[in-house]
Amino acid sequence: MKNIILSVVAFLFLVSNSFAGDGNKYGKDLRLKEKTKISAILAAPNGYVGKKVQVEGNVVGVCEKRGCWIELASDKPFQKIKIKVKDGEIVFPMEEKGKKAVVEGEVYEIKMTKEQALAAAENEAKEHGKKFDPTSITGPVTLYQIKGLGAVIK
Repeated sequence: MKNIILSVVAFLFLVSNSFAGDGNKYGKDLRLKEKTKISAILAAPNGYVGKKVQVEGNVVGVCEKRGCWIELASDKPFQKIKIKVKDGEIVFPMEEKGKKAVVEGEVYEIKMTKEQALAAAENEAKEHGKKFDPTSITGPVTLYQIKGLGAVIK
């Protein structure tokens, strides 16, 4: 009987360790075979709008309120891209910050007038407890984000 219990415990240990390397999965399964560099998307975003991509990077930001977005660091310094998901459809926990993520989704564009950009920047500053400088917005703004469909974070 003791040998059976030890065998079951050993089996469970092996099975749990074999799945531990997969990471935390969110949303749909990843299906694309090729990754696109975040820097390539940011360098020529119009060529990617409406296309499904798979990107990889360290999680440098997570929505603190609903977990409805993460930001991934680019392969180039000082660049990042936001991965936005439908509220409640996928929820990214704060604990994922600092980990490596592979995400699939569709690149899209957000065009804002100067007034819309001012309101968005003011809201973001307020959310993060930072001082808002209205002179930082000088005109209309176009943002590029990825509508997140699935992710694996390790």
